Amino acid sequence: MHPLMRSLLFAFTVFASAIFAAEPNTLTTDEQSAGWKLLFDGKTTKGWRAIGKSEFPAKGWVVEEGTLKHLAKGGGGDIVTAEDYDNFELVWDWKIGKAGNSGIKYNLPDPKKAVGCEYQMLDDAGHPDGQKGGRKHQTGGLYDLIEPSAEAKSKAIGEWNTSRIAVNGNKVEHWLNGAKSVEFELGSEALKTFVAQSKYKSTTGFGIKKPGPILLQDHGDEVVVRNMKIRPLK
Repeated sequence: MHPLMRSLLFAFTVFASAIFAAEPNTLTTDEQSAGWKLLFDGKTTKGWRAIGKSEFPAKGWVVEEGTLKHLAKGGGGDIVTAEDYDNFELVWDWKIGKAGNSGIKYNLPDPKKAVGCEYQMLDDAGHPDGQKGGRKHQTGGLYDLIEPSAEAKSKAIGEWNTSRIAVNGNKVEHWLNGAKSVEFELGSEALKTFVAQSKYKSTTGFGIKKPGPILLQDHGDEVVVRNMKIRPLK
């Protein structure tokens, strides 16, 4: 093959690979080999259910154009994964509606109750919780406990954010658009101090490591997610 043709073929292969790798709700060969799996397939609600129930909510949540969307004031309640997770790396893309509020919760003391460590997803400027509640209530933080770093910034309303949660042993990290927003240890004295000063101070077992489902919150507002994938860690 002529060197020029070989170069063109290589360039096309790289370009095509980049396109396919960027396709939402899919896994690359490398991701599959590394143990990643989709939590949302882009077409169905398979693998999700209403919290405390065996079926998915009949209202509120819809699959729309490759996304899982909660409609503003749609009802339906919080949804959780059908499987439990202990040590894991979770990534997802999301958009919040104007003045919207939602979150991803994990490490639930009681899997039938919507209380747990929460990665906040919020319109920080437009929702009252982002202002009255202070930085501990803003996007990327550990809700009501630890404020996000100044480097972690959310995109404008209507734009996609990419978030990540990593739980490895007792160590936990939150990431927002490529920047680490929070780092802490479950069960640590530092976290216990934060819990004692928070809304969770009377919640038995809060902040102690426990396997459980991943929860996507219905806070009554519009939230859209896609590309949710998880990798269990040993």
